[in-house]
Amino acid sequence: MNTKLSFIIPAYNEGDYIGKCLKSVLREKNSVNNNGIEIIVVNNASTDKTKEKALAFPGLKVIDKLEKGLVGARHAGYEVAAGELIANVDADDIMPAGSLKKALTEFSQNDKLVALSGPIIWHNESFIVHLLTKIFYLVSYAIYSFRHFVLRKNGLLLQGGNCVIKKSALDLISGYDMKINFYGEDTHLARRLQKLGQIKFTFDFPMYSSSRRLRNEGVTTVAFRYVINHFWVLALGKSFTKHYKDIR
Repeated sequence: MNTKLSFIIPAYNEGDYIGKCLKSVLREKNSVNNNGIEIIVVNNASTDKTKEKALAFPGLKVIDKLEKGLVGARHAGYEVAAGELIANVDADDIMPAGSLKKALTEFSQNDKLVALSGPIIWHNESFIVHLLTKIFYLVSYAIYSFRHFVLRKNGLLLQGGNCVIKKSALDLISGYDMKINFYGEDTHLARRLQKLGQIKFTFDFPMYSSSRRLRNEGVTTVAFRYVINHFWVLALGKSFTKHYKDIR
């Protein structure tokens, strides 16, 4: 039996969040022919009950990655994944209903598609934060559209915690590049994938996520870091911000 899609969920001390995430992923798995869907949780050096809480859910695989790091955890999941598609989901994400069907349909209808992505929606946030986030995505999408429709080049807008990628494309670029471990990692991945096919960003493929980083570091600080690292990676192929803070 072929595995259509592998969910990869990195988790470092996500005991308070991973339950809701896995419930939403399992709901999506059950909404399709779930025999072709696998769920891989990468327990990334957790010191809390993350692994135990993940193992309490039936029908998924939990692997250990002792060296802490987001991109390294995603790569560890990719290495054991059997799916034709790799779906990156963060452990504090909640998938909206219909997301999996949307992804499978997009790839079945477009042979040139190598990656599908969409926006992150911060749940339980203020109107102002949602408005600022919308403006950020609209500006980013305008740049993406200019590159795609005017310059006739593949778009480079990819959201790391909400994307589905062809495994065959990841194989061609030897998986994830761990030189960039957080800020700019998704732009760096898009930069490497864009030579292989189309990267599609659509507002019809959202993901709900925790806004704890915004609350801990401040909206302005986080926005600046994401924007500066996006363009830094596009221009120079490396991140501007070398370190990041674990927010729990």
